[in-house]
Amino acid sequence: MANVFLKRKRKKRLELGHPWVFQSEVDYIEGDVEPGDFVNVYNHQRHFLAKGYINPKSQMIVRVLTQNPNDELNAQFFMNRIRQAWAHRERMIPGVRSCRAIYGEADFLPGLIVDKYEDVLVVQILSLGMEKRKEWILQALLDVFQPKAIYLRNDVHVRELEGLKQEKGFWYGTCNTNVQIEENGVKYIVDIENGQKTGFFFDQRQNRAAIKPLITSESTVLDCFTHTGSFMLNACLYGAKHVTAVDISEHAIETAKRNAELNGFTNVDFVVANAFDYLRECVQKGKKWDVVIIDPPAFAKSAHAVPKALAGYKDINLNGLKLVKDGGFFVTASCSYHVHPDMFQAMVAEAAFDAKKILRQIHWSGAGYDHPKLLAADEGDYLKFAIYEVHSRK
Repeated sequence: MANVFLKRKRKKRLELGHPWVFQSEVDYIEGDVEPGDFVNVYNHQRHFLAKGYINPKSQMIVRVLTQNPNDELNAQFFMNRIRQAWAHRERMIPGVRSCRAIYGEADFLPGLIVDKYEDVLVVQILSLGMEKRKEWILQALLDVFQPKAIYLRNDVHVRELEGLKQEKGFWYGTCNTNVQIEENGVKYIVDIENGQKTGFFFDQRQNRAAIKPLITSESTVLDCFTHTGSFMLNACLYGAKHVTAVDISEHAIETAKRNAELNGFTNVDFVVANAFDYLRECVQKGKKWDVVIIDPPAFAKSAHAVPKALAGYKDINLNGLKLVKDGGFFVTASCSYHVHPDMFQAMVAEAAFDAKKILRQIHWSGAGYDHPKLLAADEGDYLKFAIYEVHSRK
């Protein structure tokens, strides 16, 4: 293994547990390396820091696999890591059958994402180092999960940054690409072939359950950016009188309709519309709901996009707040990493001021148990989720 030596003047991120070494931190490399090779990482005093794999073409030149010098990076190492990741899910979510089973860096397997849908796995391999260990990974997944099929969703742009081609298709076995799962007592059809990301957003599992106290048999609920209907379905499960589900995607709304039918929920109106326009029109018409849910996709893909993203978030939060009945509840979220929690809360406060509302926060959280976060890596702190009780300012 070649050795990577880091500069003396650098932030001690690696020592704190950060999983990446950036090009700008590297002083020199001893030995010959091929992209994807395992390497040792040392500080400027030649003190061992980590082992990982290298890609000189990437800004993240080394992705860390372990900080234990005694670990051998072989097939058994990957098997152990995957077993540990699954044991965490089984402990934190007892009886779980569908979840994010492996979450890349947070499970000490950088560049590997595995979502488990009953007995089907959907895998994303996002880095060259993981691509070169595909056979080890496949064998470990088969041994740990005994899946009926494994589907690759490597159709993501980040692979091209690693010098890899985009692809998707079955890696092992075959199955219907519409897979039925259950979460929080709700059934879903998940499209593993064409759905967003790997087909479903598991990170909101606990947050979907958190709306239960808000719902009564008399509650009316507005769910904007419903996607495949997850918050809508939970509202119905918890006894809502009526739900309006809005999304700009006809495909998403059709999937949400199928999910409602699958669960026997008939008290839902489905609306294909731009949520920004729909919220504004409802304000103009004087409509009100007991619970309003705003769960949009990421608006900021980079730090440069933050000002525009915050303006977009304020627009939908401002109008969403105006649609909540006095004493009702407002549920809002952001999955834009670059919009940090303090920015998000300040935006909500500004929206409340402009809407002449007083907010009482009753819940704040991030991603669920199957999306653990490394304390040293702020990059994993992407999801903000809040529930507010809404009162009019007289």
